[in-house]
Amino acid sequence: MDEALRTQAARLLGQDPAVAEAVAGGGNSRLFRLEDRAGRAYALKVYPPRHHDPRDRLGAEFTALSFLRDHGVDEVPAALACDRDHGLALYQWIEGARVTTPGAEDIDAALDFARRLRALGPVGAALPLASEACLSGGEILAQLSRRLDRLATVPALEALLGDRLRPLRARAAAAAQAGYRRLGRDFDAPLAPELRCLSPSDFGFHNALRRADGRLVFLDFEYFGWDDPVKLTADFIQHPGMALDPALADRFVAGAGALYGAEEDFAARLGLLAPLIGLRWALILLNEFLPERWSARPFADCADRAAVLDRQRGKAMRQLDRVEAWLRERGT
Repeated sequence: MDEALRTQAARLLGQDPAVAEAVAGGGNSRLFRLEDRAGRAYALKVYPPRHHDPRDRLGAEFTALSFLRDHGVDEVPAALACDRDHGLALYQWIEGARVTTPGAEDIDAALDFARRLRALGPVGAALPLASEACLSGGEILAQLSRRLDRLATVPALEALLGDRLRPLRARAAAAAQAGYRRLGRDFDAPLAPELRCLSPSDFGFHNALRRADGRLVFLDFEYFGWDDPVKLTADFIQHPGMALDPALADRFVAGAGALYGAEEDFAARLGLLAPLIGLRWALILLNEFLPERWSARPFADCADRAAVLDRQRGKAMRQLDRVEAWLRERGT
């Protein structure tokens, strides 16, 4: 930690930290573990500058965690202090282990957390939409188009986008639109507010820690807000940050159906939109090919970019294979 950052951290902590050590964080932010002179631990999160991505990650996360803790949800870290001018926030330090091999009880814990978020809907009406919320099929297609247009500027992706991704998008879009017509629904109409849910929007065991007593704590609420429960469910079972056993994915889908199934078409819409949301994940995985996205990464100056790009391409290809399998199963 350089001297300027240490000075800013001391302002948030109220004293010069006795310990300030970098820890592995996400692809966008830097994370430090601080200790005060009494030995109490804190998490200092340094958010990326907003000139590449104007989204207010700090504001979204600090507001979300404050809201949740204020309403009795203790499966998340407490938000303690923030410095918006310098893009810093101080949170409760969570001591725990990564959830590398989730079991049925972890699926149930995730569903219980989603249930608590749903129960907070009436008091959270003023909260904003999730980052890149997908409240209609048309919005998902629009997001796919924007992401494809950006990636189309990368020569190394020309074949992958043209030969695989664009044809899959056309097949998945045609199947989803036809399915919506059979349901008598408007593909482009936003989901009614009473059917939306509060969503972490990056929900999964990749963003969770297991405490010593076995309880899970969920992390990373930079994109939190209102969204379609179909997107929450499809994101959870497809997130490339965790490879769920099919039986566990089915357990989550069944639980989500019980939680959100008051909407008659929830299961049908999930089947129709999941392939499109899967394609969205494939495009997100390819973001590392964009020079401006790479330069904003905290690890950009020390990582082997060629190796990272090979890894991301492989993950995206596996995601496309999954989408293609879904479409074949549905005869499209």
